[in-house]
Parts: sequence; structure tokens; C-alpha cells
Amino acid sequence: MFPLDTSGRPGAEAASANQISSWWGGSGSPTIQDKPYDPTDPKQNPLNPKGLKPCCACPETKSARDDCFLNADASVADEKCKELVQSHIACMRGLGFKV
Repeated sequence: MFPLDTSGRPGAEAASANQISSWWGGSGSPTIQDKPYDPTDPKQNPLNPKGLKPCCACPETKSARDDCFLNADASVADEKCKELVQSHIACMRGLGFKV
């Protein structure tokens, strides 16, 4: 009968001890899982080419939002600053952040 290699295929040369092969010609090495989505990685998120982190993104809208909350009376701040909050959220989403 024919000699078998480590993949069990007849007539093929035996694979070396540190090499694994399969029926489908794969290398035997596991596939690399994709990294989880990172909005600060320009390769994964073309909307954020500078790789800004959430704390540093949209400084204009963030500053305006924060100033509004600091200067407004607590009882009306939510309603008074709502538009600025929405602007900041839109800016963050425009950079690919999930807000």
C-alpha cells in the first residue's frame, strides 16, 4: 500500500514534525480573529484619520456643552443645553464613535 503523511493523504511525502497540513491545503495554523472595532484606529475607522480618542474629539462642541451646563441653573440645564448636547453627539458620531 501507499505510505501516508500526517494529513492521511496517500503517496504524499511525510510532513515534518512541526508542520501540519489539512485535506484542503491549509497551513494548519488557526485563522487570526479580527480585532474588535476600535474607533481610534484609523485603519478600522476612516472617519477618524487622526486617531483621536473620545476625550480629545470635537473640542469645540464639547467645550460649548460643558460651559452651558456649568453656567445654567440646574433646574433648566437639561432643556437649555439640549441642542449643544445633540451637536456634540452628532460630531462624535461623525468621527465614528458609537455614542
